[in-house]
Amino acid sequence: MQKNIASLKAVALAAAVFCAMPQGAHAASNEDIVKRHFASLVSGKEPKLAELTMFFTMMPKGGDLHHHYSGAIYAEQYLEWVDKEGYCVNKTSFMIDKTKETVASERAKPLAERACLSGQDILQDNTVLANLLQKWSDKDFYNHSAIQSPPDRQFFDTFGYFTPVASTNAAEGLKTLKQRAIQENLSYIETIYEIAPIAQDKAFDDKALAGGVTDADLAAFSAKLQDDKAYQGWIAAYLDNVKTSGAGIDDADFTMRYQPFALRFLSPSQVFSQMVSSFKLASSSPMIVGVNIVGQESVHVSMRDYAMHMQMFKFLKTKYPKVKLALHAGELSLGMVPPEGLTFHIRDAIDVAGASRIGHGMDIAHETNPLQIMKKMRDRQIPVEVNLSSNDFILGVKGAAHPVTLYRQYGVPFVLSTDDAGVSRNNLSGEFVLYAARYQPTYAEVKKLSYDSIRYSFLADADKQRLLKGLDGKFSKFEAEIAASQSKAAR
Repeated sequence: MQKNIASLKAVALAAAVFCAMPQGAHAASNEDIVKRHFASLVSGKEPKLAELTMFFTMMPKGGDLHHHYSGAIYAEQYLEWVDKEGYCVNKTSFMIDKTKETVASERAKPLAERACLSGQDILQDNTVLANLLQKWSDKDFYNHSAIQSPPDRQFFDTFGYFTPVASTNAAEGLKTLKQRAIQENLSYIETIYEIAPIAQDKAFDDKALAGGVTDADLAAFSAKLQDDKAYQGWIAAYLDNVKTSGAGIDDADFTMRYQPFALRFLSPSQVFSQMVSSFKLASSSPMIVGVNIVGQESVHVSMRDYAMHMQMFKFLKTKYPKVKLALHAGELSLGMVPPEGLTFHIRDAIDVAGASRIGHGMDIAHETNPLQIMKKMRDRQIPVEVNLSSNDFILGVKGAAHPVTLYRQYGVPFVLSTDDAGVSRNNLSGEFVLYAARYQPTYAEVKKLSYDSIRYSFLADADKQRLLKGLDGKFSKFEAEIAASQSKAAR
């Protein structure tokens, strides 16, 4: 009898000890199971791509920090907006025609005789839709033998096709992106949203192109813009657009923030005016958390004016020190531009403009003193937004040639992001699959990438802590599910 009592006491004591253990102790055992399972997926000559796809679709992924709103919307949704706006699409050029007379005339014709089709007409015609997707996205680029533009031109030219409707139904577009993000377990998007309000000044342009501009010139043009009522009205309209379109997007499961941007291939006054409005916007609303500059970096004007653009950012950063910059810099590869053009873009974005994050950062191996730059990025915790799909397509850089291998080796923080998921027809889970399959990281590394995408966001600290805490819970659930599936598989 005493032996039985002692035995019962021992069982009770063991149960009490187990219940008293911190919750993390049980979660850690699940994490260990997931670590071993993930290692089995990436090891060997052939990574298990189907299983990796399921794994990363299920895995919480934190945030997408390099995300272009217009490039994230899929062409099929843009075709729906073509009809909402009463436009049509020329079935030969695939350009959107907004002319009311053309639309009315074409709709009066039998379908077979129409040169300009509605979005629904295209969606229901598999051949025409396939041809349109080859223009409005990267789809089938490597899957047919027609005469094509170079990949970089194909990518950047897509925006010219859907731009006429890109800003027409923003509330619906943001809702779609939110639903898609939640479906793949993504908590946050920091989207490069709409082009910033713009103005032009010929005298400023003439001086800039003749010999450059001084801080005094920038100050004078800034003051002129301050007195421009139309320009100030556009800034107010932009703020209202973000507030109205973004209403209802944030909730317990998802958060979105916005970046206005300048187009780097425009005239100097246009670029600077966009920067001015971007900084003002970012300092006027908590929903607008940073400033960016976009556009193909390798074209003539972008290269010619790059140093001047960084000077402009420096000037405005002094006036608005709290505004964060996430600058596209170094989206270049050998042969795209003369060699000297590869030597300074990342450095100047950091040292001159004061960037807090670098978008792409592809030319780091060619920059002057790359080890020094990477040490500075590591010490200052300036991360790189790595976009594997677009880097592969636009620049032809992938695998061992991709500088993410350097950033990993030298301790530079980085995050994975989509760039333009609608153009590339991918998602963030797919970017994680590419990263895992190509570079065989540990589970700890990919989990850290998820958390870092929140840590390096431009969110307010309270929002960061809220999302990080949410990630803790999501990873506990995810790891428990994977561990349970492995336990069943082992039986």
